[in-house]
Amino acid sequence: MPNLTINGQSYFADAPSDTPLLWVIREDLRLTGTKYGCGIGACGACTVHVNGEAVRSCMISVGELGDAHIVTIEGLDPANAHPVQQAWIEQQVPQCGYCQSGQIMQAAALLSANSRPTDKQIVDGMTGNLCRCATYSRIVGAVKRAAEIANDGGRHG
Repeated sequence: MPNLTINGQSYFADAPSDTPLLWVIREDLRLTGTKYGCGIGACGACTVHVNGEAVRSCMISVGELGDAHIVTIEGLDPANAHPVQQAWIEQQVPQCGYCQSGQIMQAAALLSANSRPTDKQIVDGMTGNLCRCATYSRIVGAVKRAAEIANDGGRHG
């Protein structure tokens, strides 16, 4: 029975070690912000952070995690005040919203690794996170805005 640290809390996963992390997060822990999209790691809807890195939770089994620290959208910022979350609201990114938790988690990992990305770095860094509503230009704008918020308190220019 794997012991997982998710959003700063310790959980015993009552699941076989080959169970995808996504199902433990959603079904066992009822943290349903992480979405099921494709099951093959191609859409990004299930993105979480594992030791600070963006990971497709449908593609990693609970047995592979060891003592990893996992963060879901619910744990990114309990007050929903992470710069990416702030920018997403300010820029009105979501349309249907289904992919947005994965988009936000990917963007947060991107900005953690590169606090001042260029447009090309944002596009490259967000590749693999699909949005059926095609809000890609708003996503790029929100990542840029999140960088501003994080780097200079949100002052433009």
